Amino acid sequence: MKDFLFYLQLGWDHIISLDALDHQLFILALIAAYSFKDFKRLLILVTAFTIGHCITLALSSFDIIRVKSAWIEFLIPCTIVITALDNILFKGKHPYQYYFALFFGLIHGMGFANTARMMLAKEQGITVPLLGFNIGLELGQIAMVLIILIIFTLVTKFTKLNQRDWLLITSSAAGAVALQMALERMPF
Repeated sequence: MKDFLFYLQLGWDHIISLDALDHQLFILALIAAYSFKDFKRLLILVTAFTIGHCITLALSSFDIIRVKSAWIEFLIPCTIVITALDNILFKGKHPYQYYFALFFGLIHGMGFANTARMMLAKEQGITVPLLGFNIGLELGQIAMVLIILIIFTLVTKFTKLNQRDWLLITSSAAGAVALQMALERMPF
């Protein structure tokens, strides 16, 4: 149980910590088109991301995949830019968004893969660490979703900002920050 709680906390911190700006921006862009009335859809969307993240961590733990970290550090902000552009150009809500979230989860999971590989190499088995980490990741993402939705609700309640304006502002901001990150991390 102690190991499980350690990895649960690690997964939570992976999303909630101040060093997790890329994940936080991705969650912001991913859910910008939604409100509390869409909470069930949001849970499915965020869970699709977690599943992708989990698959990559498992494959990395078994040393089945390895990608140079410079490329992953570049691709992570690119996923945010693509998600933000999708929101701006296509208003964000569409069925293929779940596939985007799953695929982008694979990329984001590779960002933690090297650290996970080293940590999990010391473990007897990977089931408890992967389960704990991914549950912590999912809980952290749900907390981020709730925080963003509360902010959205307060902003729209006390200003004249509507859902479309919120989508454009948050997506533009997340996309601009992520574009700067991608330009700083170009591996070529």
